[in-house]
Amino acid sequence: MNPQELKSIMGSGLLSFPLTDFDANGDFNKKGYEKRLEWLAPYGASALFAAGGTGEFFSLTGDEYPGIIQTAVDTCRGVVPIIAGAGGPTRFAIQCAQAAEKAGAHGILLLPHYLTEAGQEGLAAHVEAVCKSVKFGVIVYNRASSRLKPETLAALAERNPNLVGFKDGVGDIEAMVAIYQKMGDRFAYLGGLPTAEVYAAAYKALGTPVYSSAVFNFIPKTAMDFYKA
Repeated sequence: MNPQELKSIMGSGLLSFPLTDFDANGDFNKKGYEKRLEWLAPYGASALFAAGGTGEFFSLTGDEYPGIIQTAVDTCRGVVPIIAGAGGPTRFAIQCAQAAEKAGAHGILLLPHYLTEAGQEGLAAHVEAVCKSVKFGVIVYNRASSRLKPETLAALAERNPNLVGFKDGVGDIEAMVAIYQKMGDRFAYLGGLPTAEVYAAAYKALGTPVYSSAVFNFIPKTAMDFYKA
């Protein structure tokens, strides 16, 4: 899937981030994960995000990550696209992005780096390094220690055509409006606040009807009914 196809998919519908299954020893439970994905996939989400925040990306080892993405891709092939979570230190984020691309994921959601605050120049260098390391589409996640300003996003978008999406996890409506005014339809825009359903109407009024639903993990039909209402 090329970046523009990913952008098109992200332009409508409901998204969700399946939990990652582990066994009693804390090891990846492949069969449990396959069963979870087989249950969720037919409910009509536009995409599922494997090893995202809800999927405990930051709990995974470098050895576990590729297998989780591969399992998701293989299980959901032909049913629903898989976007992989990637993040952490720049080199590790690049390793994850490249592993996800090799596994056949349709793109990545670039999660914030670990803890430390960084200036716009540093954030931009991090995002650009990841974008340059792969050919498929990248969605940047604006939250916590990684908050990109409109001018930073514009510069990144100009230099990196595969940066095609922006997910907001901050909830600053004024900032979201400023970003939308600056970037227009260059990005697909996703709502990403916890309990996203609470903010769905406000984001829809901004022209951002797409959001990720944690509720979908537990009652997917109800989550879809709410989205369509």
